[in-house]
Amino acid sequence: MATATALAHPNIAFIKYWGNRDQHLRLPANGSISMNLAGLTTTTEVSFSDELPGDMVELNGRLLAGPELQRVSDFLDCVRRMAGVFKPAQVRSENNFPTGAGIASSAAAFAALSLAASTALGLDLGELELSRLARRGSGSASRSIPTGFVEWHAGDDDQSSYAVSIAPPEHWDLVDLIAVVEAGHKSVGSTAGHALADTSPLQPARVADAPRRLEICRSAIHARDFDRLAAIIELDSNLMHAVMMTSNPPLMYWEPATLRIIKEVPAWRKSGLPACFTLDAGPNVHVLCPSSAADEVRRRLSELPGVQQILQAAPGGPARLVTREG
Repeated sequence: MATATALAHPNIAFIKYWGNRDQHLRLPANGSISMNLAGLTTTTEVSFSDELPGDMVELNGRLLAGPELQRVSDFLDCVRRMAGVFKPAQVRSENNFPTGAGIASSAAAFAALSLAASTALGLDLGELELSRLARRGSGSASRSIPTGFVEWHAGDDDQSSYAVSIAPPEHWDLVDLIAVVEAGHKSVGSTAGHALADTSPLQPARVADAPRRLEICRSAIHARDFDRLAAIIELDSNLMHAVMMTSNPPLMYWEPATLRIIKEVPAWRKSGLPACFTLDAGPNVHVLCPSSAADEVRRRLSELPGVQQILQAAPGGPARLVTREG
C-alpha cells in the first residue's frame, strides 16, 4: 500500500476569486492574490490499495458520501490518470479550524490532497504542476500550494492557470484575526456560488476592474503599505459580496454580527488603529493588521456582540509533505 501524508494551510484572498470562465477546469474569471494562514492546517493522509472496495474519504472523523465523496473521487481520478494507476484510495483528513464556514477549508483540503495523492502514486510534481492540479479540486487551493503571499494567474487554459509566491511569509509581519460569528457549514458552498456569479449584472464590471486592483494590491504588499492594502482589499471584498447579493438567486452570507464588524473596523482605522477587513464566501470576518496592533484589535473584536471565537494567523508557508511510505 502506497501512502503519503501532506499538510497545507488555508489562505485569505486579498483580491478575490469569484466566478469561472471554465467550470470544469476551474479557470477563474480574474486573477487573485492571497496570504497563507500559518497555524491553521489541513493534514491529509492518502493510501492507494487494490484491497479497498472503492474510494473511502474521512473528514474530521466523518465518512463522506454522496456529492461530497464524488467530488473527491473525481479529483482523485485526475491524479490517477496522471500516474496511470487506477487503485482505490483511502483518505483521512483533519482540519484544526472550522470547516465549510468561509475560512478556505476547501483550499487547504485540496492542496494537501494534491500533494499527498500525487506523492503516494509516485508522481514528483513541481510547485506549478501541483498548483494546477490543486486548482482542479478547488480554485483557491491553487494558492495554498506556494508559500506566503501568493498570486494566482488566471491564464487562458489548464497549463497557464496557476499560482506563484510573490513574497515569502517573513516579508511582512501581518496578522489575520478571524472573527468567527458562525462556525457551522454554510448553506451554499463556494462551488455553487461561483456558478451563479455571471447572473449578477455587476460581475462584468468587477472582472473588468480586476487588473487595476491586482496591481494596487501587489505593489502594496511589495512596499508593505498597510493603508493602501486596507483600502483595496475592503473594496475588493465589498465588490465580491455585491456580486453575490445581486446574483440569481441572491447569496447573502452576512449575519448581523458580520455587518457590525465591517462597520467598526474602518472606524478604528480612521481613529488611528491600523486594521482592515475582508470576507470570503461566508459570514466570518478576517481582520488584518500589523502584529504590533494585534492585541488591541483582538480585544476590540472580542467585545463585539456575536463574535464567538477569534482565530489568529500570521503569513504561512507552502503545502508540504509530512510522511511518505511504500
